[in-house]
Amino acid sequence: MSTILLVTGTNTEIGKTVTTAAVAALAVADGRKVAVMKPAQTGMAPGEPGDLEDVRRLAGELTFSELARYPEPLAPGTAAARAGMRPITPAEIAAEAARLAQTHDLVLVEGAGGLLVRFDAEGSSLADVPAELAKLGHAAEALVVVTAALGTLNLTELTAEALRARNIPLRGIVIGGWPQEPDLAMRCNLLDLPLVADAPLLGALPTACAGPDVTPETFLPIARASLAPALGGTWSP
Repeated sequence: MSTILLVTGTNTEIGKTVTTAAVAALAVADGRKVAVMKPAQTGMAPGEPGDLEDVRRLAGELTFSELARYPEPLAPGTAAARAGMRPITPAEIAAEAARLAQTHDLVLVEGAGGLLVRFDAEGSSLADVPAELAKLGHAAEALVVVTAALGTLNLTELTAEALRARNIPLRGIVIGGWPQEPDLAMRCNLLDLPLVADAPLLGALPTACAGPDVTPETFLPIARASLAPALGGTWSP
């Protein structure tokens, strides 16, 4: 069966898109057919390149799907309300993921911000998508992107608790930006992050590894060296 992986994070701007691209690049290199979905893109005008274009630049031509786009860089629910637009629903996201799963080996669904960022005034979020997928006969796992710095342990544990409360399996966690000179807290977090998440640490992507000059050919070895064997790479903490 196809794997549906929800890529979420403990905050915004922490490397979800680059992590999504890295997982996709390694899966493609392994001969798998990959689709990447962005349910709600915010802060982008129509026709402006968004997160999916960044994935394409780094991982190459895949199947891409974007369901909703809102002009202001806010939480999807707030952005939709302010723009007078209809919010996206977990059922719509699940239906599109299930459709893509029929013809792809791996479907990556990149959320906006953190796990519980609201899609609407009622509080729907990415965390509601697995339950909708279950109604369609599909299962989903989560991959959580975290920071390396001091303060990440609490945010990571809160996200992991929210997943467990909803019976959403946590495949693992990935550090979205690992500096060349990590401090003491960052080095200690390599050991502490999997403990608080109760899930394996599956990678650490170098900070600024996805600059404008990076191509799929140059990004693939970065992805392989930065993600663990469980995601198709060679990385080890």
